[in-house]
Amino acid sequence: MSVPLAEISAHFDALLRISEIGDWPQAQNGLQLENASAQVTRLGASVDANPTTIARAVERGIDLLIVHHGLFWSGAQPLRGRIFGLWHTAITHGLAVYSSHLPLDVHPGLGNTALLAQALGLSDGEWFLPVKGVNVGYKGRLDLSRAELAERLSAAVGGRVQVCPGGSERCGVVGIITGGAGTEVRDVARCGVDTFITGEGAHWTFGLAEELGVNLLYGGHYATETFGVKALAAHASERFGLPWEFIDHPSGL
Repeated sequence: MSVPLAEISAHFDALLRISEIGDWPQAQNGLQLENASAQVTRLGASVDANPTTIARAVERGIDLLIVHHGLFWSGAQPLRGRIFGLWHTAITHGLAVYSSHLPLDVHPGLGNTALLAQALGLSDGEWFLPVKGVNVGYKGRLDLSRAELAERLSAAVGGRVQVCPGGSERCGVVGIITGGAGTEVRDVARCGVDTFITGEGAHWTFGLAEELGVNLLYGGHYATETFGVKALAAHASERFGLPWEFIDHPSGL
């Protein structure tokens, strides 16, 4: 079966509040690339739109790829070399691309942060730390040791966790912001968080965490942002009756 691309795109726009939630200019949230048929028969999900994920989507017969970091994340570039190849592959094989960055991060049911919090057993918390006009973090209490939380985070993201043990061995208020929010550790600490989980951050954040008395746990930028695209694709699959699959292309960062 096939579903009109415009119908799926409009549903995503409303569900994720694309027009209401601010973001960085390069995010270009929404339908970034149409396909010639204007129809969708198979969905794909990936964290990033890049030459590898585009090629793999085409190989699998996917005609709508849902991503978190879209085709314009690196800014405007001349269409030549590998960039030309990416666009040529997508267009000639009828692959549409839909991207959602902050709107997917902060969605209360399908978002990266909410789903990571759920995987860690953090509930009955509250959203905090406004960025671009929307609260991007989720915080609440977890009665766990720092080591236990690191193990739980490792299981949730499926990989290694870097721990900066700047605070108490026992967790109190745990805050989560997926992706690359390590540089926000000072503002996070001001919000009453003593254990901060995010994807990645700069080298100097290790020392800053010690200065602030905050535990800082890095689960990987890519790994902490696989949740949302999977959930959105699964939601669309159930709503529209289309098959979907995840295209895993980890950066290791």
